[in-house]
Amino acid sequence: MKNKHLLSICLAALVAATGTIGLAGGSLKAPAAVYAADDTNDDWLHCEGSRIYDKDGNEVWLTGANWFGFNCSENCVHYLWSADVDDVLKSVADHGINIIRFPIATELLVSWKAGKPNPVNSVSANADPAFTINPDFCESDGKTLKNSMEIFDIIMQKCKKYGIKAFIDIHSPHTDNSGHNYNLWYGKAGVTTDVWIDTLVWLADKYKNDDTLLAFDLKNEPHGKGQEGKDAAKWDGSTDENNWAYAATKCADAILDVNPNALILIEGVEQSLSGAMEGDYWGMPDRRDNSPYIGAWWGGNFRGAREYPIKPKHGTSQIVYSPHDYGPSVYAQTWFDKNFTEETLLDDYWRDTWAFINEENIAPLLIGEWGGHMEGDNLKWMTLLRDYMIKNHINHTFWCLNTNSGDTGGLWKGLGFQQGSGTTITWDDDKYGLFEKALWQTASGKYIGLDHQVALGKNGISLSEYYASGESSNLDGGSKGNKGNKVDITVPRNTETTKPSSETTKPTSETTTTTTTTVTTVTTSETTKPTTTSSESTTPARQIKWGDANEDGVVDVSDAVLVSRFVAEDSEANITANGKLNANVAGGASINSDCTLKILKYIAKLITEEELKP
Repeated sequence: MKNKHLLSICLAALVAATGTIGLAGGSLKAPAAVYAADDTNDDWLHCEGSRIYDKDGNEVWLTGANWFGFNCSENCVHYLWSADVDDVLKSVADHGINIIRFPIATELLVSWKAGKPNPVNSVSANADPAFTINPDFCESDGKTLKNSMEIFDIIMQKCKKYGIKAFIDIHSPHTDNSGHNYNLWYGKAGVTTDVWIDTLVWLADKYKNDDTLLAFDLKNEPHGKGQEGKDAAKWDGSTDENNWAYAATKCADAILDVNPNALILIEGVEQSLSGAMEGDYWGMPDRRDNSPYIGAWWGGNFRGAREYPIKPKHGTSQIVYSPHDYGPSVYAQTWFDKNFTEETLLDDYWRDTWAFINEENIAPLLIGEWGGHMEGDNLKWMTLLRDYMIKNHINHTFWCLNTNSGDTGGLWKGLGFQQGSGTTITWDDDKYGLFEKALWQTASGKYIGLDHQVALGKNGISLSEYYASGESSNLDGGSKGNKGNKVDITVPRNTETTKPSSETTKPTSETTTTTTTTVTTVTTSETTKPTTTSSESTTPARQIKWGDANEDGVVDVSDAVLVSRFVAEDSEANITANGKLNANVAGGASINSDCTLKILKYIAKLITEEELKP
């Protein structure tokens, strides 16, 4: 990848000049430890009411799919035993998927944080020209596999390459292909609540300067039935360890402490107290009639959020609620016991369980899992949910890309690899055809990515291109000239000097309506990160911070990368006039490679801030 190559050149130059790369906390391995360095870091998102917006206040729509495996015993996404990751991600981008949800286990993150990443298995990697597959996964001998953390980092960079964004979800505390069956976020493989939080904070800190990893889904499907008491996830106002609302709020704040720009996805629980009778309490035995509990899909129940919403000390500008919803082929829930329509689903289940969050403009929704087999009532349900999400601007990630999800199947039918022709991916045309209508796309059929600079695959455009095009999209119903909604940024967004900065199975437990969206525009005196452009003012307002090429308030590797790309005449390396003044630490007539070297020396603490000045 071009940016990675440029950074490697920068680091090589620094090693040649100094003999070492000394960083706070120890030495830096190059280039593996800097895979997460970003070039522009301007794609972070934030929330207003029930919508998600980019840095410029333009509404965005996250429309993606799940790719599982880092939660499983293989410690890596599945199918790389018979497919090349470049081929796969290119195909995913070409099919218009703008974000991927990557399930992962806390146990694996513990190994990464400890500096002893667990190995991967069932992954093919060979750099030999006679048979080349996943060569970037190989050590220098061209055959030995890199570890799981290194491979995850490489996958993130390849997502960046194709204009795909990503987020992780903690699928289970322990590494287990069926770990999603476990109720809680703690209690397995030595994982406590503190360990769960600490590992997520560690990953958020590692990626705080790389907006490829946009969000953190704190726990997949917290669940359990009320009569299980402390062994089931509940949602109330207590500080009990199994109170999901309390734990999620605490975890969200800890992540936002290190990266105030990450989206935090909060799933629901399975059951809530109904309040059917005075004196009912969590953990009491169920009753045959007039149950004290109201059920839902695992991760789908947000009834507790009415009285106990997630409100971190950082505010709610980064909070997204993320229910899961499935159809009758997964389990024959009571709301399917009729000739159901959108209205009956709303009345019987959706509205009081999760849809009220969107309808009442409380927070954005992202349906983290939906999908299933293309048959009978399940096909009907999928179509109804898809259309409801389109009409109501609801973000979503389809379950799943993998073919090996036992009770849902996947968007792929099969993957294979043949030297010389690469990976052959067979997509399920019928299922993809249904799903594809819910991908963010222009009226002319171009898929819209979430990266401001990189277009989404061969059939897509970047976010900046879309908002400059004047074209409508399916987000606004195809209404010409109305490209979603745009609001001024009104949320106080933490203005410190940080960067805006295996087969598995799922467990159990049309009436057309017209909706009107009202968006209130409010002005604010908040200072936001300037947008880098290629045009210069003849009299730029000078904001001196030597080395700060991207003008985000800090001097770090992203500045060195940006300067390197600019010197290499990369057409997408845009620096403002003020940024160029900041970057010219060598004092020459213009920015040159000496500036990159000097910035890197400063980052490595080989020179002081005073010595960084020209």
